[in-house]
Amino acid sequence: MTFEDQMAVARGGQSQADMFGNTDAVVKFVLEGHDRGVNWVSFHPTLPLIVSAGDDRLVKLWRMSETKAWEVDTCRGHFQNASAALFHPHQDLILSAGEDKTIRVWDLNKRTSVQSFKRENDRFWVIAAHPEINLFAAGHDNGVMVFKLERERPASAVHQNQLFYITKEKHVRSFDFAKNVESPSMLSLRKLGSPWTPPRTLSFNPAERSILVTSPTDSGAYELISLPRDASGAVEPSNTMRGSGNAAVFVARNRFAVFNAQNQQIDIKDLSNSTTKTLKPPPGTTDMVFGGPGCLLLITPTMVYLYDIQQKKQLAELAVSGVKYVVWSTDGLHAALLSKHNVTIVNKSLEQVSTLHETIRIKSAAWDDAGVLLYSTLNHIKYTLMNGDNGIVRTLEHTVYLVRVKGRTVYCLDRAAKPKLLTIDPTEYRFKLALVKRHYDEMLNIIKTSSLVGQSIISYLQKKGYPEIALQFVQDPQTRFELALECGNLDVAVEMAKELDRPKLYTRLANEALAHGNHAVVEMTYQKLRQFDKLSFLYLATGDGGKLARMAKIAEHRGDMTSRFQNSLYLGDVESRIEMFVELDQYPLAYLTAKSNGLTEKCQELLEASGLTEEDISLPKGMGKQGLKNPGVVVKTFEKGNWPTKRTGVSSFEKALMADGEEGVGGDANGFAAEDEDLMGEETTA
Repeated sequence: MTFEDQMAVARGGQSQADMFGNTDAVVKFVLEGHDRGVNWVSFHPTLPLIVSAGDDRLVKLWRMSETKAWEVDTCRGHFQNASAALFHPHQDLILSAGEDKTIRVWDLNKRTSVQSFKRENDRFWVIAAHPEINLFAAGHDNGVMVFKLERERPASAVHQNQLFYITKEKHVRSFDFAKNVESPSMLSLRKLGSPWTPPRTLSFNPAERSILVTSPTDSGAYELISLPRDASGAVEPSNTMRGSGNAAVFVARNRFAVFNAQNQQIDIKDLSNSTTKTLKPPPGTTDMVFGGPGCLLLITPTMVYLYDIQQKKQLAELAVSGVKYVVWSTDGLHAALLSKHNVTIVNKSLEQVSTLHETIRIKSAAWDDAGVLLYSTLNHIKYTLMNGDNGIVRTLEHTVYLVRVKGRTVYCLDRAAKPKLLTIDPTEYRFKLALVKRHYDEMLNIIKTSSLVGQSIISYLQKKGYPEIALQFVQDPQTRFELALECGNLDVAVEMAKELDRPKLYTRLANEALAHGNHAVVEMTYQKLRQFDKLSFLYLATGDGGKLARMAKIAEHRGDMTSRFQNSLYLGDVESRIEMFVELDQYPLAYLTAKSNGLTEKCQELLEASGLTEEDISLPKGMGKQGLKNPGVVVKTFEKGNWPTKRTGVSSFEKALMADGEEGVGGDANGFAAEDEDLMGEETTA
């Protein structure tokens, strides 16, 4: 029998072709059971099940086979029309939305109501499930709301090299960090709380090898359970102790604290679950976590309090809003207070060390062995140092919850409560930490062995006042020039300026070298810029008469009479000035120059050449017969060397560089040349 014949038999011989003759869709089953109109039908993603919602306020479950379909059961609870219904993509649940302003969740197996959500003024019309993550969207009269049914953060606790956590099936397991091995299930906690509500927290007591587990079911409950020595499967715990409370945590080897939010009371209990002490927390306390030996951290919406159990008094307080989690460092000296969008680092006395703000919600945090806090957001793992410096370590494909950081490995739990190992590159934050702690040998090693190059790290080093270290990272000539000027390394600045060969760079280099007193570099830049007047003044200041004379020749060759006159003044060369005035046909000025300098014979020659007499030339008042005093010769100051500078101490980082044989860093932190004289050493005469 052909496929077409089979389809014809299935249709009962009735043709259901469309206008083009195609028969793609045929009626397979007709399901009857709703008394009024059906608003929505959804198929189960994997099972042969159908759910429907109708105006008769019912949500019906149907099963189908190859030959028939039939009603399984009915979920009753909506007070108005049931608008939509669907199956949970990953759990045995049904979600329905109705015009009674509620979203209801049903147990697929028992067909009983699990929980419901209600809006005051909006009717629900549609509902949809995200195909991959645990999110749902529901449309109502005034918009759309996105929500999740339960917390996805697995309850866990870390002790030394072991992680204890509770799986989605409510099994207690452990993970060995040293061996990277996950243990079989130790216990089953199916009887704790609601089947659809995961445990909230887990606290571990290594002395007694017991755990405290809390659940939000029934206004909060806790259970004290002893762990077996060997994991033999998901067995029910034989010896458990239960009680009511919103938070429970071990505070000593044989004591644990239980917080009841409704009564605003903290009970200190022994291992027999008997109350030994009762404490009254600050008004408005919403949560309680471990606060160090013998202490508790009490959390309110706007404050965190450090409370001493023995003394029954408050030791410290800190204004931090919305703290949800607290993560202690391995040494117990610091703690990270995690809010929705903020991380606040405090010491063990609850004194604030630093704080940072994130635009994306913060999910978890863990401390590195070096004292760096790594924290996760929805799609990133980031870090923050004690001084508040922070950055991105890596991106995430899926949200994870950090539990331990060791070297280049981050141990975490995903939303399915499965241990994951992520590889990271800690180079950036370790370099910054070494910079903060001034561990220069470690910094040098990181520079040599890693490719930590980028505008971010360069800007960071500049911002922190370490341009000489940033210089070691950079290959771009323009950036190297900027950094060399900032840290005073004139040798590198000269090299980069020559490579780039731009007038603006030479001008900046000249100003910087002048401030350093390095006239050799100033001379080179003035020559490149052809700034002859500045060169002449530089030679005057350094007492280089030979080069001044050369500048006079250059001025004469250029025909620049002003520059020629200025150089003759610097040199005290009267003959040259007289010669220049004669060339300009300024015989009176030439005569005055000769007369004022006592050159009688030259005066007579000038009078004869000009055809004038002495009476024709009026001398300035006050000029006597003795003439003016001839200026002295240029004093030789530092003709062959730079201006004397007082050496500054070589920085520790430069010592490490020099010890390692690196080139390009001079013996002076400011990059002064080796021949500079020390003001504290040999005297220099002016």
